[in-house]
Amino acid sequence: MPAGLPGAIAAIHQVASDAFRPAQPMAPTAEAVETKRPPAPVVRYAPADQCAAGQRPGGGTPIYARPTMQIQIAVIGGGQAPPPAIAVAEAVGAALASAGAIVVCGGLGGAMAAACRGAKSAGGLTVGILPGRDASDANPWVDVVIPTGLGETRNALVVGSVAAVIAVDGEYGTLSEIALALRSGIPVIGIGTWSLTRPDGEMDAGIVPMEDPAEAAAVAVRLASG
Repeated sequence: MPAGLPGAIAAIHQVASDAFRPAQPMAPTAEAVETKRPPAPVVRYAPADQCAAGQRPGGGTPIYARPTMQIQIAVIGGGQAPPPAIAVAEAVGAALASAGAIVVCGGLGGAMAAACRGAKSAGGLTVGILPGRDASDANPWVDVVIPTGLGETRNALVVGSVAAVIAVDGEYGTLSEIALALRSGIPVIGIGTWSLTRPDGEMDAGIVPMEDPAEAAAVAVRLASG
C-alpha cells in the first residue's frame, strides 16, 4: 500500500474503479463492448445571442463538461447495534442511495450491514473497508470489498475517503471515526450517537444532531456537495 493516508485513499479509489472490470475478457460481443463504453461527454453550445456573426447556434467549437462524480458518504456505527439503530442505519443507507451517493462503511455487521442493506434496496453502490485481510468477513451487501489488515487503523481510511459522515449509535470505534472526521474538517451528522463535551464544560458543536434518517441523509448530501 502506498505510504501515508493520501496514498492509501488513492489506492482505495483505484480498487473501487477496478472492481467491475472483467479480468481477461474473451471475445467480447458487440453488446458487451457497448456496455463497457465510457459515458459520452456532456456537450454545450453557445446560445444564439453569443454566436459569432453568420454562425448558427449549435455550430462552432463545442464546450465539453466532465461527467459528475458520485458523492461518497460514510455511515458509521457499531458492529453490534440494537434493533432501533439497525432500522435507522438501514433507512439512512436507502436515503443516501436514493440521492445518488455511494455508501462507504467498515464493511462488517450491525449498523454497517444495515446501511449497506438499505443502500442496495434502493439500487445504490456500497464500499466496505475491512479491518482484516479476509474479504469474506464483509457483509453480504457490500459491492466493493477492501480488506486492509490494518485493524482499527482502517477507521482513518473510512472517513478519509468520504465527504461527509453519518454516525448511528456506536461504540468507541465509532467515536474514533467521529474524531478523525472532525479533525479533518469532514461534516459529521449524528443520530442517537455520541455527544462531545469540551474540557471547559461547554458542548462541542462539531456533531450535527438529527433524528430523521431521510433528513440526515439530505443534509449530508448537501454538506458533501458544498
